[in-house]
Amino acid sequence: MDLVLWRHAEAQEWVEGCDDLARSLTSRGEKQATRVANWLDRQLPEGTRILVSPARRCEQTVLALGRKYKVKAELAPGCTVLQLLELVQWPDAKGTVLVVGHQPTLGQTIAQLIGLSVAECSVKKGAVWWLRNRERAAHTQTLVLTVQSPEVL
Repeated sequence: MDLVLWRHAEAQEWVEGCDDLARSLTSRGEKQATRVANWLDRQLPEGTRILVSPARRCEQTVLALGRKYKVKAELAPGCTVLQLLELVQWPDAKGTVLVVGHQPTLGQTIAQLIGLSVAECSVKKGAVWWLRNRERAAHTQTLVLTVQSPEVL
């Protein structure tokens, strides 16, 4: 199974009293989403399942990809690693699953899957981490296939 974790692109700053789910991408964030989406579109296989947080900034990020996706309430800010992994059926699902979501959940998921000794790793806004689960000599392994940042694409 391949799991692609895409953090939403740069969004408007949160201010007290505003609806966090309604925050939009900035113009810089729109450019980041387009850059990464162009790269992803060339890399993702047909039939990739795409699951997206209900936050507006996540939907705006994935819209740049131009593929069908499903909004999943389970991926809203505050989602746990366990919720994310259950939703994508890690490591048993077949094919590729793309998740568009938030920190710290994405970083916590990465840290757990690749066995980091810290609780989470930092995922830059708009960045993609592509992980693969495989079995070797009766052991399950998680490989990091690539990490891409909008600034280098």
